[in-house]
Amino acid sequence: MNDRENDLDQVWTLMEKIGFCMLATRESRDIRSRPMAAHAVRAENTVYFLTDAGSHKDEDIEADPNVCLAFADAGDQKYVSVSGHAEVSNDRAKIRQLWSTPAKAWWKSADDPSIRVLKITPKDAQYWNSPGTVVSYVKMLAAAVSDTRPAIGDSGKVSM
Repeated sequence: MNDRENDLDQVWTLMEKIGFCMLATRESRDIRSRPMAAHAVRAENTVYFLTDAGSHKDEDIEADPNVCLAFADAGDQKYVSVSGHAEVSNDRAKIRQLWSTPAKAWWKSADDPSIRVLKITPKDAQYWNSPGTVVSYVKMLAAAVSDTRPAIGDSGKVSM
């Protein structure tokens, strides 16, 4: 496997494992983020979300479809940042496909007319995958004492 394929594997594996991210959109000159439950589908090079037709993020995306997804598992020191293009649709078949128990916190059923699909097509991503908090701290302490740089995991940037 080459470096690009390895980086892509890292990105998709981490997105699927972490599952939740902060979706950042632009509102005029400001950047706004909110937590979202992600459905990462590598075979389609797409990250899907269920969203509400009345939400402000949909207006932000209509004005500027460039978004950022920030996935973080702080306990294990694993992070992914994805830049991409967003679009909102009323694809009822995809809504039913993505429907899950957590969605019931926001809507009664997949047939709720206010549900929309938010589709993110990634352009590029960066990831940081360390061996965990304790190991990272030990390596940082050892590096500080020995005046070297710590080797605390993998990182990479990849076009998607």
